[in-house]
Amino acid sequence: MEKEHAYRNIKLCTKDCLCLFVCPTGASDTENGQIDFEKCIGCGACSRACPSHAITMVPNKMPAQQKKSKPVVDELFKIANSKIEQIKILKYQLENAKTEEEKRLLKALIHANKVMTEDIVREAGYMLPQSKNTNKLLHNLLKQDNGENKEVIEKLLNKIKVNE
Repeated sequence: MEKEHAYRNIKLCTKDCLCLFVCPTGASDTENGQIDFEKCIGCGACSRACPSHAITMVPNKMPAQQKKSKPVVDELFKIANSKIEQIKILKYQLENAKTEEEKRLLKALIHANKVMTEDIVREAGYMLPQSKNTNKLLHNLLKQDNGENKEVIEKLLNKIKVNE
């Protein structure tokens, strides 16, 4: 069995639950709601005790990126690009919206298109941190960087190991 560790979704967490106190190693911090990965032994006690389902168990080693053929990736990027164009149109419409109801609807559509675009790009293999594509993208960003982000990009490259 692959070793796991607990991950807490702060948006769901109430910070006052039993799950914070059942951890045998004290990895669950009751002050800030974070889980200390160094202390977490992956037993899952906190996840099972969490009434709001804010804690899930995730593998320490993520699976390799699923391979996609070039035609599939090309089609995914066509769809992503169409979503980006839709976002541009919606933003223009938002600037010219007359009512608050219309503005709220356009903002929701923009958000939905952003989420869909992110999902499509991830499906194409370009957003999993451990993927070869992401590593290649980071290396390209490092080459193009004017020094502003060099330290951050290098830190990411050293921290995220490619597993495919």
